[in-house]
Amino acid sequence: MTDHPGSDSSFSEVLAVLRSHTFRRDIVVHEIPAPTGLAPEAFALAADIRPDASGQSIYGTGRFVLLHDPAQPSAWDGPWRIVTFAQAPLEPEIGTDPLLTDVAWSWLIDALDSRGARYHAASGTSTKTLSKGFGSLAAEGEGAQIELRASWSPSGPLAPHAEAWAELVGMLAGLPPGSEDIAVFGARRRTRD
Repeated sequence: MTDHPGSDSSFSEVLAVLRSHTFRRDIVVHEIPAPTGLAPEAFALAADIRPDASGQSIYGTGRFVLLHDPAQPSAWDGPWRIVTFAQAPLEPEIGTDPLLTDVAWSWLIDALDSRGARYHAASGTSTKTLSKGFGSLAAEGEGAQIELRASWSPSGPLAPHAEAWAELVGMLAGLPPGSEDIAVFGARRRTRD
């Protein structure tokens, strides 16, 4: 069985490898319904950083979607495409950093490179949001959030791409590689919308 996205591997073989993959224990990853209409075949994962008993995470979350289209859409430059999302709350002071969006994108590229996840045709957006509650929401105070949306066409095995995505979700939440069981500081205590 192979998870190499070449002509010799089927979508079901690739999924079997991704479904059996083990992620670091403080990032809870589970399969979710894949979006429809984007490709003939799709698979999706969700990740939550250190979720509470209700499954909610105050630290960050992410989505990983694997798309397969044998017609090889020209924008993909191949039959496979990965689409990801990751977001995490920040302290307002960090949210005002003018380089924050550049740093978030560089973390994705670094995560892909460190895992040996070969790719091409990468694109995406990095967005920072600052907020302040007013009126009946004044108690929420000020907040900030970083969000990264990215897609790329994978080359080679797919497991390293999923690992890189999980690493990115952790990095945005303040969990660098190798930081399992270390306390997270600075996370806003808000629930996800």
